[in-house]
Amino acid sequence: MNKLNIAIVCGGDSSEYEVSMHSAKGIYDAFDKERFNVYIAIVKTGDWHILIDDQTTAAIDKNDFSFQKNGTKTNIDFAYITIHGTPGENGLLQGYLELLHIPYSTCNVLVEALTFDKFTLNNYLRGFGYNLADSVLLRKNGTNQPTADEIISRIGLPCFVKPAADGSSFGVSKVKKAEELQPAIEKAFQQCNEIMVEQFMEGTELAVGCFKTKTMSAVLPATEVVSHNEFFDYDAKYNGQVEEITPARISEPTAREVARLTGELYDLLHCSGIIRVDYIVTKNSDGTDKVNLLEINTTPGMTATSFIPQQMRAAGIRLTDVLSAIVEDRYTPANAHPTR
Repeated sequence: MNKLNIAIVCGGDSSEYEVSMHSAKGIYDAFDKERFNVYIAIVKTGDWHILIDDQTTAAIDKNDFSFQKNGTKTNIDFAYITIHGTPGENGLLQGYLELLHIPYSTCNVLVEALTFDKFTLNNYLRGFGYNLADSVLLRKNGTNQPTADEIISRIGLPCFVKPAADGSSFGVSKVKKAEELQPAIEKAFQQCNEIMVEQFMEGTELAVGCFKTKTMSAVLPATEVVSHNEFFDYDAKYNGQVEEITPARISEPTAREVARLTGELYDLLHCSGIIRVDYIVTKNSDGTDKVNLLEINTTPGMTATSFIPQQMRAAGIRLTDVLSAIVEDRYTPANAHPTR
């Protein structure tokens, strides 16, 4: 049987371009080269190309996502998407691949668009009874928007100001004083045209990975995130200013509840591939744990030190096996490109 051609699609147009590139390397190293021909595809506005080897690149033909190798056309059979931000985390790339009948690793167009827009997702999931922080949406150059006093009256202080639809950790601020709110709003608008002001929750931050295929599935052990900074910002996430504890130091009942919620959310949203769900565990008035949903990441970081690889190691699961299972779960001759 011929090997499938796998493209690990990375890069993108967000401020986390370099993180995506590191994730691609981690995924490339883990893929089973005995079973698959694996290439790295860098997708960025104005420049789509394939890394054939350390010295050679080839332009991607956007008409069918193919490339030329040694004068011969090479088709891609499966796309493993690891872009953080647009176009790989908001449904744009998935829509393109759907039109070409190329199976891919992530959720579908609708789910990607929904999970990328934090404000819309939060309000959608609130209708199912999940615990989420209250938030206010602001649009750049929008009309009839709440004033700073109205926002603070509703959300309170401290609060977070963050891009509502962006795959990066940039533009996020923790606001402690009223006079800090407007500068934080302006900072977030530099990243995104829609931003949200979100209620602050004091508690233990958790990150939980999950994947489900026909042959293997798991909700991974929770990682406890202890930032050395005010919150889990870019420096904490990528420059080592954080302590990550896997499994998290939480009670067994809370660990079971977090795992249950993660698997439930995966099914409710009809997710695919590997996702990561982030939570804050706060305290109820009676002292019991309350699990609050923060966000859902459908293309989580996959560097050697990222949460998902950490959690897989803790669970005794090989990333190589998971990647193979994801490809086999989504690729069948029936859904392959009609010209293949």
